[in-house]
Amino acid sequence: MTRGQDIAYDLVLVLLSISLFILGIVLVMIICRRKPQKSDQKQQVLPVKSCAIAYQLTDIDAATDGFNHRRIIGNGRLGTVYSAMSPRGELVAVKRIHPRLVLSNAGFGFASIMKTLSLAQHPHIVPIIGFSQAPGERIIVMEFVGTVNLDFYLHENPDGASLLDWNRRLRVAAGVARGIEYLHEGMAPNTIHGCIKASNILLDVKFVAKLCDYGLWSLAPKEKRGLVGYVDDEYWGERGGGACKESDVYGLGVVLLELLTGRRSEHGLLVRWALPLIKSKKLNELLDPRLVIPSDIKPLLRLAKVASACVGNYRKDRPSIPQVTSILNNLEVEVCH
Repeated sequence: MTRGQDIAYDLVLVLLSISLFILGIVLVMIICRRKPQKSDQKQQVLPVKSCAIAYQLTDIDAATDGFNHRRIIGNGRLGTVYSAMSPRGELVAVKRIHPRLVLSNAGFGFASIMKTLSLAQHPHIVPIIGFSQAPGERIIVMEFVGTVNLDFYLHENPDGASLLDWNRRLRVAAGVARGIEYLHEGMAPNTIHGCIKASNILLDVKFVAKLCDYGLWSLAPKEKRGLVGYVDDEYWGERGGGACKESDVYGLGVVLLELLTGRRSEHGLLVRWALPLIKSKKLNELLDPRLVIPSDIKPLLRLAKVASACVGNYRKDRPSIPQVTSILNNLEVEVCH
């Protein structure tokens, strides 16, 4: 081998060594970049929802200052709601079921039902954290979302109309539908809400709608107070009556009409007043007069048609909640984004 060939051979070896060295550095960089990505992916996985905690009644009593009336933040057909501090120092909402309902539902299986309902995990569902039971007492501990519900914004707060513009109302409508769809299709076993109405829809500080009081309708299945106007006529029938998926769809339809008109359900009068206006497309007479009618009225017309279908006379003819949710999701994307 000549001297020139020796030099060429040595040069090839040097270049090969440099290439291998560079390749090694590149491989190390790729591996180092992948590791944090795997870690990030693990962090994005939602944690498994833990079952409700069984609290001692003495703990609940202490957390609510002996059920002090100053801590009352709500009072409904099922019970009174108090603000409280959990043993972990977190602000929670405590619902104390009315004593008369406790006595009339001795075989309700409260603990078992609470443990099942507490597994619900969805952005539009108020999480159940725990419960407590004792002779004459049934108590539900929930995540504290806020003290303001949709009913207050629409019908009681003087500034509610301006705070709930058309975009926010569409977001609320879609959010409520997604929450109901999760109860009907996403939970195991499937859960009927049983009392879809504006006062059972809480709004957080970002106006995200969250359903509460789900799965508790059988505590007061025939009590009309607070329910008339939000359930269909078949609910009260002797055959096949009571709550079901179709009755939840009806309640959603009433809520949609409230969002559109700014009016209360008025024990069913809202439905009878609104349907002819929707059929004749007289939206100028239908829509909440406190808000400016948008230049493009087609999304609100579609919302009105969905509401009309939801409150149809017969359960078998109503759309399913997945169908309603799909339409409202598309409306939300089209108008709000």
